[in-house]
Amino acid sequence: MTLKKSFALALKNLMFDKMRSLLTMLGIIIGVAAVIILISLMNGMMDLMNSEFAKLGTDSINITVTDRGGSRTVDENDMYNFAEENGEYLKAISPTTTLPSATVKTLDEDLKTSVTGVDEQYMGIKVLELEKGRFLHFSDISRKQKVCVIGTYIEKELFGRGNGLGQNLKINGKSFKVVGVLTEEADSESGGQDEVIYIPYTTAVSMSQSGFIPAYTAQAVSDDLVDSAVVKIKRYLDNKLGDSDYYSVISVKQVMDMVNTMTGTMETLLICIAAISLLVGGIGIMNIMLVSVTERTREIGIRKSLGAKNRDIKSQFVIEAGTVSGVGGIIGIIVGSILAVVFGSLMGLKTVPSFSAIAIAFGVSVAIGILFGYLPAKNAANLNPIDALRHE
Repeated sequence: MTLKKSFALALKNLMFDKMRSLLTMLGIIIGVAAVIILISLMNGMMDLMNSEFAKLGTDSINITVTDRGGSRTVDENDMYNFAEENGEYLKAISPTTTLPSATVKTLDEDLKTSVTGVDEQYMGIKVLELEKGRFLHFSDISRKQKVCVIGTYIEKELFGRGNGLGQNLKINGKSFKVVGVLTEEADSESGGQDEVIYIPYTTAVSMSQSGFIPAYTAQAVSDDLVDSAVVKIKRYLDNKLGDSDYYSVISVKQVMDMVNTMTGTMETLLICIAAISLLVGGIGIMNIMLVSVTERTREIGIRKSLGAKNRDIKSQFVIEAGTVSGVGGIIGIIVGSILAVVFGSLMGLKTVPSFSAIAIAFGVSVAIGILFGYLPAKNAANLNPIDALRHE
């Protein structure tokens, strides 16, 4: 019997009892759908996280320093000089000091939020965009001007959306003028990227209880040089401070790589769990094929008496098992692709079932059908034709 005829016969047997065939394929359908849904959702989540990290600047490096006192210390002039001397690795560097839980007031409104002191290079380092006005200038830094750039959440809460530019507000009792409003990033929600206030770091230092600058934000020349820049910074700080316990250097790229690694491990674990359904589906196929061999014992005897060889009988049942699992896989792909898009939409993720996920899921489903269909096929091929013809 040719492969084409074997496949046609397999489809005919599949359609003979539709309900039994559907129940047989159910484990395969669920397993394939689950694999596609999980891979699509995890890919969508990874794309979302990578895009969020990209907004932070994948070439940016965060440096924190602890004041040791004495001569073993680092100030902004040291860091500026270091960045200038290592221009082949570093494009820019900005001191970063925070006033946590600052009280921000206008005549009618007030709120508690953090205020960050930075220099004029911070905008380029963090890839910030302005909706209105300007960012901080070098003159603001050098003269310790009381000016600020705010996010849209701050603008909305204190002045009303679109009314912040040029207004005055008080930070811990000191009056500041709003010279810029950043482009909205996260729907102007509390705790998001729009709840920010940037002031000159020199002003922030003078307002803080300590004159020490505890953090710096640097930008590598390119993504490829981030790791080399981190090594250079660590070596410099180790020489200046003498102990790695007094500083920390980590890049956004390193954080992104760690998150992607953890997400990849989680994805593998979830796929393995979903694959259990495929295993259960394979066992179901083997069970129904063993029943089918029993039901078709007389048919097998007739075919053998007409000259069919063992390999013909074996290939017929293997093809039938592969067809059952293959059709189940196709249904699972359709169901999984639709549900992946639906679930992704509900979770706010862009989920597009990848070709590789579909190919792997379909290939595994067919392979499981063939693997679990081999034992029934072998039993059918080994039947004695005389005993098979006598079977009632």
